Amino acid sequence: MFKKQLFSLLSLLLVITFAVGCSKSQEQEQPKQIPLVSATKAFTLDIPWNKEYPAQVAGSLEVEVRAQVGGILKERLYNEGQFVEKDTVLFTIDPQEYQIALEKAQASLEQENTQVQKAKRDYERMKSLISDNAVSQKDYDDSLSAYEKAQADYKAAKAVVDDAKRNLGYAKVKAPISGIARKENHSVGSLISLNGDNSLLTTMVQINPLHVVFSVPGKQLAQLKDAIEQERMAISEEKVVVDVLVGNKVYPYSGQIIFFDSAEDPQTSAFAVKVEVPNPDSKFDMTPGQFVKVRIRGITFKNAVLVPQSSLVENPNGTFVYVVNTSSNNVIEAVPVSSEVKDSIAVVFDGLKGDETVISGGSLKVQPGIPVKFELKNIDLPEDFKQAYAEKYGQEPLQDGNQQEENQNQEGQTENNEQQQTSEPNNEQQTQQQDNNNEQQGQQQEQPTENNEQK
Repeated sequence: MFKKQLFSLLSLLLVITFAVGCSKSQEQEQPKQIPLVSATKAFTLDIPWNKEYPAQVAGSLEVEVRAQVGGILKERLYNEGQFVEKDTVLFTIDPQEYQIALEKAQASLEQENTQVQKAKRDYERMKSLISDNAVSQKDYDDSLSAYEKAQADYKAAKAVVDDAKRNLGYAKVKAPISGIARKENHSVGSLISLNGDNSLLTTMVQINPLHVVFSVPGKQLAQLKDAIEQERMAISEEKVVVDVLVGNKVYPYSGQIIFFDSAEDPQTSAFAVKVEVPNPDSKFDMTPGQFVKVRIRGITFKNAVLVPQSSLVENPNGTFVYVVNTSSNNVIEAVPVSSEVKDSIAVVFDGLKGDETVISGGSLKVQPGIPVKFELKNIDLPEDFKQAYAEKYGQEPLQDGNQQEENQNQEGQTENNEQQQTSEPNNEQQTQQQDNNNEQQGQQQEQPTENNEQK
C-alpha cells in the first residue's frame, strides 16, 4: 500500500517538473521585443542668429532741474509727466526782491554814467590847455586818471545790473531740454534755498532718441566670437541692427549699438550693451524704465545643424541626443551636444555633422547599445526656416526622404509580423502535445488507484 502511494507521488512530481521545464524553454525561445520609436533626420541650414535678450528703456539724457536763486516757490506751470519743449517755464520763484535789486543796480549805473561824462569833459578841457602850457602836467594827469576811473566804475555798475537781470530771470525756472518733466520735488509755497538737495525742483528725461540697455552673457559672447573667427557665423555687410519688442509688437524703428562694455561685470558675468533707438515723434510707445526685449539682426549661422527640441535628452552629465547607427543594426548611440533652442528647433553647435538619424520620440524606451525600430517623422520648421530650407533643398522639409525611409521600415515590420505569425502554429502544436502527455500521465495515476479499490 505504502509503495503504491509513494509511486503516485513521484509520478506527480515528474509531471510538474516536466511542465515547468517546458514553460521555461518556451520563455527562453521567445525573442525580446525591440522598441519602436520616432526619429528625424538632422540637416544643415543657413539661419539668422536672431537672439533675444531682456532689456530696459532709458532716456538718452536725464537732467536735474534746480533753482539757481532762493525764495518762495510761487507757481508750477506744467503737468507732471508731461512732454515739454526746451525753454518752457516750469516754476516761478517770488521775483520781488530780485526786481528791487535790479532797479537799485540800474540807478547806480546812471550815477556812474554821470561821473563818466563829468570826468570826460574835465579831461577834454585839460587836454586843450596843456598844449598852451596853461596848466601843469600834474593837473592834466589827474584829469586823465579821474576819467579812466569813472569809466571803470561805470563798467562795474553795469556788471551789477547784468547780475541783477540774470537773477531776476532765474526766478523763472525753464526746461533745459525737450523731454518728459517728472514729479515735482517741492510744492508751491515752499522756501527754496541753494543748499544741498533743497534746490532740486524736478528731473527731465529726453526721449528722442531713446536708449535701450541689455546684457550679453560672457560665455555666449565668447562662443559668438569663436564662431565668427572659425567662419561658422557671418556678419552682414550692413550694420548689425537691433529690433525692440514691446509686448507682442515690434517697435517701428530699429536701433544701432552705440556702446559695448569692454569689461565683464563680475557680479552678473555679462557685458553691458547700449542701443540708440530713434523716437522722432516723441511718442510714449516706449517710456524710460519700461522692460522690453531686444532682437539682434545681421548675423547668420552658416550650415547650422538642426534637430527637433524633443530629441534633446538632459541628465546631470549634460545634454546629449540618441543617434541611430543605421549601419550597425540600428543600435543606439548617445552623443553629447551643445545646443540652443529656437521655436521648438534645437540649433546644435557641436556634436553632430548634420546627416545623422536622431531619436525624436520615445527616448525613455531606449538606452545606448540596444537596437530599435524607428519611424521617420517630418520636422516642424518655423516659417523663416521653411523658406531657407526650400531655397537650399528645393522641397518641403524632409518630406521625400521621410516617405522612402518610412516605407522601408514598414516593409521590415511586415516581414517581422509574418515571422511571428509563422511561429504561432508551432507554439500551438507544442501546447497540444504537452496537454496529451499530461492526460496520459493522469490516466497512469488513475489505474493504480482503481486496482487498490478493487482489492
